[in-house]
Amino acid sequence: MMTTLHDMFALSLPLTEKILRPIVVYLFLVVGLRLAGKRELAQLNPLDFVVLMTLSNTVQNAIIGEDNSVTGGIIGATTLIVVNHLMVRFLYRHRDVDRVLEGDACVLIADGKVRHKVLERELITQPELEAAAHKQGFRSLSDVDHAVLETGGGISFFARAPSPEVKRHRELLTRLDAIEARLPGA
Repeated sequence: MMTTLHDMFALSLPLTEKILRPIVVYLFLVVGLRLAGKRELAQLNPLDFVVLMTLSNTVQNAIIGEDNSVTGGIIGATTLIVVNHLMVRFLYRHRDVDRVLEGDACVLIADGKVRHKVLERELITQPELEAAAHKQGFRSLSDVDHAVLETGGGISFFARAPSPEVKRHRELLTRLDAIEARLPGA
């Protein structure tokens, strides 16, 4: 029983190494995902999903090393949580650094026109853009005035405003309905 408890909780690596390993891997992943692009964060296709799932398994040994103890796992996880918390607080106070890490939002559709070169640069296909528009309630991209790929990887769509002719037509119909409602026997 004592051997089992010892094996579960005794560290086989120095505490400093247990703390430094997750920090190094965390920083590597932050930079790596930034270089991979915003698309990796929110617009996952099956290939992207597989990469992100296997990425966690790939870096597991780099984080825990030769140590499979519960204590080592808790130290590694705690280090990741603390480093992430500190990084978020730091970036909140240093917007310029945040902008370098997260990048800028990209306009994918401007004035109703799809910007194909931006889609190509961000590795987003037109069918993927259409699917994202459908998820937000647009029947087609022709209903979209502009779309923005946000820094977090999500896409924001904004509807086209009705043309002056459509607005005038709606106003006339509303007035006709009001007149019809006032007529006797209507």
